[in-house]
Amino acid sequence: MSHEIRTPMSAIIGYADVLMEPNQSASDRLDAVQTIRRNGAHLLTIINDILDISKIEAGKLTVERIPTDAAQVLEEVCSLMRVRANEKGLTLRHAIASPFPVTVKTDPVRLRQVLLNLVGNAIKFTDDGSVTVNASFAAGESPVLRFDVTDTGIGMSPEQIARLFQPFTQADSSTTRRFGGTGLGLTIALNLAHALGGGITVASEPGKGTTFTATIESGSVDGVSMEPLQRTVMENAPPPPAAPGSARLDGLHILLAEDGPDNQRLLNHYLTRAGATVVFATNGRAAVEALMSTTPHQRGFDLVLMDMQMPELDGYGATSLLRTKGCRTPIIALTAHAMQGDRDKCLTAGCDDYLTKPVECGALLAACAKWAQRQDAKAA
Repeated sequence: MSHEIRTPMSAIIGYADVLMEPNQSASDRLDAVQTIRRNGAHLLTIINDILDISKIEAGKLTVERIPTDAAQVLEEVCSLMRVRANEKGLTLRHAIASPFPVTVKTDPVRLRQVLLNLVGNAIKFTDDGSVTVNASFAAGESPVLRFDVTDTGIGMSPEQIARLFQPFTQADSSTTRRFGGTGLGLTIALNLAHALGGGITVASEPGKGTTFTATIESGSVDGVSMEPLQRTVMENAPPPPAAPGSARLDGLHILLAEDGPDNQRLLNHYLTRAGATVVFATNGRAAVEALMSTTPHQRGFDLVLMDMQMPELDGYGATSLLRTKGCRTPIIALTAHAMQGDRDKCLTAGCDDYLTKPVECGALLAACAKWAQRQDAKAA
């Protein structure tokens, strides 16, 4: 784990130093920025894996049981992973066999995580050929969804398979040296599958590829319609349409309650570039004073971005105090707390929405635009 964490950190710090060198060309600087961003995203994945395995080992893992379009979840996963497959020259296809329920009762976030781990693992250990995901439904006393993820990769021996689902472990030391990784993905996927009422099995042969089979409980499908036809997406399907341009915030007056100077500068950059005017509060008490001191002759705030961990008065206390004082301005929580229940804690305190750090620019602007529109509709 030390190696896995220090490797991207070395790249982030090293390329940050490169950016400060005065003789770097524009292309060199762009390469450095892309390297920092790529390694930062990788480090965030490692952190999420560590948090998940900690919850599992502490017995704190919880799952929901809500109506879920499992076929849509699978299609989203394959759409996301197709970029990685294309980078390695691999074919990625998936098929959904009929009959397949339109909705099942499960946790869509955890199902997506299981599939991302299995498909990502297959792509990682496959240098040539393909990765195929077949989804099917098995009726019976305890109906289940089944997902077979088959690759043409390096394969494994029975001895390697026996070590496969142990935390912080890969098939053998040569695998770790060649491919890297924390050895947590499959452990997490297995525990999540168990939590969803199923499990994961594996069949493999050295040099001939591997098939991981994940099952999850579907719950009762009485009254649920079934997909009438087989749905298949082949290897080089066109990428999904590009996401629309970032939301504009022209004319919005936003209070940003954030005590970290670096985060202040970054969020201010995102918001002002989108057309907003930003006022800073460095702690919760200052945020309350700024909101409650607005006179009828002053322009009020259209919304608040509230960091939940601040000195003097934190975001939870500030939000609760504002609500008791009758403030109805939309408040979006910004927090590094991304564990199960943290969203509910923010909403219970009086926040209208919840974004986790590191905040992605598009998600931030979309949330601001959404709540500003709702505020305008209420005013009208």
